[in-house]
Amino acid sequence: MTIQTRLLCVIAVSGFAAFAASAPAQALTAQECSAKYQAAKTAGTLNGQKWNDFRKAQCGADATPAAAPAAPPPAAAAPAPAAPKEAKREAAPAAAPAAPAGPAVFPNAVDPKYAQETPGKQRFKTCDDQYKANKATGGNGGLKWIQKGGGYWSECNKHLKGA
Repeated sequence: MTIQTRLLCVIAVSGFAAFAASAPAQALTAQECSAKYQAAKTAGTLNGQKWNDFRKAQCGADATPAAAPAAPPPAAAAPAPAAPKEAKREAAPAAAPAAPAGPAVFPNAVDPKYAQETPGKQRFKTCDDQYKANKATGGNGGLKWIQKGGGYWSECNKHLKGA
């Protein structure tokens, strides 16, 4: 490359960088836009606008400059949604230890009334009957019918296959 070409490339790159730096900010995220919409809704400044109209006018990349003064209220509203997320994270581990109330009661054999069914359906219906009976007496051991890590159905099915 010649010196003139290099100089031209440097000028072009620096011009592009200056343009990018002076360009307006990116469009708001959906969460930020939603907070802004809710703030406008509670303030009564929507003037009959629906969500899609508001989103296109106030949150897009080509939003009008009038959107800038309305930006600070969503910033104040943004920390509020963060607190419930943290509370949800804290509540989830607290709920886990209280699950087992005692050992789960499983049937020892497939119910004879399901003899005409396929083996899988025999086990399923037998386990379902026992699960419903256990619900009344609290004999499910804190297991739900289906849950991550093996629920009542999974454990009962294993139990009957082994029997």
